[in-house]
Amino acid sequence: MMSEDVERLLIQFQDEQGEVLGSPFDVPLDITPDKLQLVCNALLQKEEPVPLAFFVRGEAEVVSSLGSCVKALGVETEQVLPVVYQPQAVFRVRAVARCTSTLQGHTEAVISTSFSPTGKYLASGSGDTTVRFWDLTTETPHHTARGHTHWVLSIAWSPDGKKLASGCKNSQICLWDPVTGTQVGKTLTGHTKWITWLCWEPLHLNPECRYLASSSKDGSVRIWDTVLGRYEKILTGHTQSVTCVKWGGDGLLYTSSQDRTVKVWRAKDGVQCRTLQGHAHWVNTLALSTDYVLRTGAFEPATATINAQDLTGSLEELKEKALERYNKVRSSAPERLVSGSDDFTLFLWNPAEDKKPLARMTGHSALVNEVLFSPDTRLLASASFDKSIKIWDGRTGKYLMSLRGHVASVYQVAWSADSRLLVSGSSDSTLKVWDIKTGKLNMDLPGHADEVYAVDWSPDGQRVASGGKDKCLRM
Repeated sequence: MMSEDVERLLIQFQDEQGEVLGSPFDVPLDITPDKLQLVCNALLQKEEPVPLAFFVRGEAEVVSSLGSCVKALGVETEQVLPVVYQPQAVFRVRAVARCTSTLQGHTEAVISTSFSPTGKYLASGSGDTTVRFWDLTTETPHHTARGHTHWVLSIAWSPDGKKLASGCKNSQICLWDPVTGTQVGKTLTGHTKWITWLCWEPLHLNPECRYLASSSKDGSVRIWDTVLGRYEKILTGHTQSVTCVKWGGDGLLYTSSQDRTVKVWRAKDGVQCRTLQGHAHWVNTLALSTDYVLRTGAFEPATATINAQDLTGSLEELKEKALERYNKVRSSAPERLVSGSDDFTLFLWNPAEDKKPLARMTGHSALVNEVLFSPDTRLLASASFDKSIKIWDGRTGKYLMSLRGHVASVYQVAWSADSRLLVSGSSDSTLKVWDIKTGKLNMDLPGHADEVYAVDWSPDGQRVASGGKDKCLRM
């Protein structure tokens, strides 16, 4: 029997949207997150209990006990205390720990690398004008796709995983079949300067994966009909090079440019809806909160097998599945957009509704090279030339922490499918894996002989691929 009485207080569970769960609950102050989880899951009455994280008033996470959290925030213990619960990913991704193989073959630097939506294939684009497909089970080269006449700058998988588009410095776009490594249809020409970014139409809007958007240094964005092999529309309006194009899940296109603006277009008729202004320098990169779900389409990482398979099912089934997953991630609010720029700042926008930014995120001391939402959309990671990676709140844009450890510019980052880990590639020739909960370095992965330009984490969470100036791909 305890000698003294433990302080007790009333708490009220809420979900992230502020919906109340049950009635206020009387708990001891020294309750641990594990016990809170039991109580909360009992109230939720789900068949399988899910792992949860708890936040007092939605801001401070309960790590050791409720009491220490209450003290830190200095909250009244007389009133009912709101506690927000967040469901975490059901599966866990193991941190990558070692380099399993070095894939040689490219004769110039590897500029881009990307896993297919199910993680079955890996493709890389390089300065030697080829696109290579790699066999992941044996970790050997599969096909070399030749057809470009200049550096391959950008590659993009269609969300059904059946086609890969690649754009080169000679302003041509080719489509490839990953199974045979041959070109599909004819080369798409029309841009007058090099291709900066490629993005496919989301699977739940069109299960045929027919349309492709490309942005170019010539200041235009083109939408291509890949079946007929010609462009449908040209979107002009930017006065300088367009750096990035994203095709959102609600039928909008977002483009960023060196003319310091971000523009929002309607995809079906190419009408410009909004111009988002605020940056003081070139806008380099865009990220959508729904990026991950659009990329994986109908594929659910929680059900992934060790041996990645292609998706089966009719177009209608795939579309249903993709739409269901998209709606789950999007929930009630429209998708959010983040832009990162040479002026060292990031802006968080709600582009479907408002042309004013939700938040301006400052703190980097050099240009921002890449920004990425975590798969569960709660966090944002930004990579910068100031050698650090910063983590922000994906809803409010509030600064959370810095990940320091790289000794040179950070080029690219990639999230694991469960949003618990982040991998970063840098010009100091290392990859680093970070544990997001603690903000500490989980793994240091040396191995490259020179700068690491491209890094990607497969959607099923099993592998990380990196490529760089030393012409090798490492797994």
